[in-house]
Amino acid sequence: MRRWRSLLLLLALPLAGCGQLGYLSQSLGGHLRLVGAAKPVDEVLQQQDLTPVLRERLLLSQRIRDFAVSELKLPDNNSYRRYADLHRKAAVWNVVGTPELSLELKTWCFPIMGCVGYRGYFAEADAKALAVELKAEGLETMVYGVPAYSTLGWGRVLGGDPLLNTFIGYPEGELARMVFHELSHQVAYASDDTGFNEAYATAVERLGGAQWLRQHASPEEQARDALGQVQRAQFRKLVGGYRDQLQSLYGDAGTDKRERKAAIYAALRADYQLMKREQWGGDARYDRWFAEANNASFAIMSAYDELVPAFEALFHRLGDDWPRFHAEAQRLAALPKAERRAALAASQ
Repeated sequence: MRRWRSLLLLLALPLAGCGQLGYLSQSLGGHLRLVGAAKPVDEVLQQQDLTPVLRERLLLSQRIRDFAVSELKLPDNNSYRRYADLHRKAAVWNVVGTPELSLELKTWCFPIMGCVGYRGYFAEADAKALAVELKAEGLETMVYGVPAYSTLGWGRVLGGDPLLNTFIGYPEGELARMVFHELSHQVAYASDDTGFNEAYATAVERLGGAQWLRQHASPEEQARDALGQVQRAQFRKLVGGYRDQLQSLYGDAGTDKRERKAAIYAALRADYQLMKREQWGGDARYDRWFAEANNASFAIMSAYDELVPAFEALFHRLGDDWPRFHAEAQRLAALPKAERRAALAASQ
């Protein structure tokens, strides 16, 4: 299952209006509790009651962190040099919403951070409560747990973004991609373009993750990861095709959109069952996604995947040169959105 990420909105707190203070206060309070629970990895490794499994994962995480700096030229700071066990299954829970006949995400706007297509909460109950409100407004919603988030580097003064129990146990390739993705948000960020930000970070995680596995993972780990990547590619292809059908439907002037929409979703779920049975040997890891799929789940997936091929093409056009790639992402992020998107499209 795709593990969505988040950006923390505490940066907007000092400039928030009265209507935002309640929400942003929970963001700040939740983050302070999280970083307060984090300890330096070197200190955690000295604990006598540390399990062998966690010890191995923490040591691996620091090798991955060093690689991020030396090979991928990502920021060298205190992020992911500390560890916290939150005793819960997610760092935060995000809420997304879309209209009934659109894949356009509802956005929330804040000073400094700009506009984002989700709203995050440190308590799952609060996220679900907002989803109920959005449904009452006629929106389709999705609530999903987020294993990690980025403070865009601003969190360095509080010890940096920490490693968490919510993802430290991921398979090696997944752990590397997680760290690379979150660090990328500290490099380039466009305040008005969630799709750009997430696609850039996703491209870094995929390209950097592949490089890590080639250079450092065992043959067995490489094979295991490759199998998972094939499955994810098949998932993205299936969902991407149906997303295009929905986009076409919602842009059509026809009047029977609800009936046609229902038919598209029915066909999607039937095709998934066929793929699961014939290609995945009955693997059910995506069952929940397809059972709950709606416009909101399609829309948030678009934010992460739609521009990734353009970024990957840009990386290769720049000679697989990480410093040049990051510098170009920073240049693009500073452009107006329309100009940015046109320049990125031209790189393909």
